[in-house]
Amino acid sequence: QVQLVESGGGLVQAGGSLRLSCAASGTFLSINVMGWYRQAPGKQRELVAVVRSGGSTNYADSAKNRFTISRDNAKNTVYLQMNSLEPEDTAVYYCYANVRRSPSLRSLEYWGQGAQVTVSS
Repeated sequence: QVQLVESGGGLVQAGGSLRLSCAASGTFLSINVMGWYRQAPGKQRELVAVVRSGGSTNYADSAKNRFTISRDNAKNTVYLQMNSLEPEDTAVYYCYANVRRSPSLRSLEYWGQGAQVTVSS
């Protein structure tokens, strides 16, 4: 079993910054992809940013030039630095990981419990 534990959410004024962290623990061989999704009230969950084990990244258009995703493979931890936050960024942010459990088992997806980010105008 794999657990993802998030931290760093909170309330911030528009234009401010927050940093989210997510640490993976449990028994697994490696983590292929780690990233962040978010879900605002009444909306579907959407991609924010992901980073692969090799370091390549993908960002949602709304996150480009404002958010930076990074990863510490030794700590199995992913970070999301969010700058220039806007009220539209208000959502629950979910950590995501695609995990390879063993050479003989297929990879599985895991989700964190969610971290609330609220940006006031």
